[in-house]
Amino acid sequence: MSACEEVVIEPDTARGVARDPIDEVIASRLSCREFSGSPVARATIEQILRVARFAPSGANIQPWHVYVLAGTAKAEVSAALLHAFETEPSEHVSEYQYYASEFPEPYLGRRQEFGRLFYGSLGIAQSDAAARSRQTAKNFGFFGAPVGLIITIDRRLAMGSWLDLGMFIQNVMLAAVGRGLQSCPQETFAKYHRILRPALSIPAEQMVACGISVGHPRERGRARLMPRADLEAFASFKGFED
Repeated sequence: MSACEEVVIEPDTARGVARDPIDEVIASRLSCREFSGSPVARATIEQILRVARFAPSGANIQPWHVYVLAGTAKAEVSAALLHAFETEPSEHVSEYQYYASEFPEPYLGRRQEFGRLFYGSLGIAQSDAAARSRQTAKNFGFFGAPVGLIITIDRRLAMGSWLDLGMFIQNVMLAAVGRGLQSCPQETFAKYHRILRPALSIPAEQMVACGISVGHPRERGRARLMPRADLEAFASFKGFED
């Protein structure tokens, strides 16, 4: 199976409601880890970012900044990051904590299932540390995508602005789908802020939040690799009986 997580769109037949075009875009978004390398025009990325900026933000703060990489600039950054990953694996850490130190259920089970499904789809045993490291290294080549984004946020802002940033990032990924592209959000770039900062002239007040690979997926039409919890698992309803 490809490392490109695909989705199968199903109509809401239970309620007899046709899926809205926006629903199609949302359900078609996937985390692609294998791109074709076909070029994406700067104008297309500009269109994506122009529409993504309409994400909501508290008091209209708009806390995001985007560094867009392609061509030689992307290749140079990729080479520097891969070198650091291979030669200094323990010397680079993110400026924020992405995962909890311990996972309660059901989150622990979901994380373990991810590992089984993802590495299993690639034919990599979870005990094969070398193969897993080679797969992780593909992050720094943006999984073969022609465009890479580095997303930052002002470190002087509070947690609420991180919620705003998440909505902006989601808008970027959905706008990519609307243009026949896919993407992959990658927290691992945040670990290498000491390399990215001078390479991209990122000012000291900005914190690297993540990267996003953007491009055409190598393969299409596969079933979704990662399951999603049913509605009953995460939603509670009250008052609709009145």
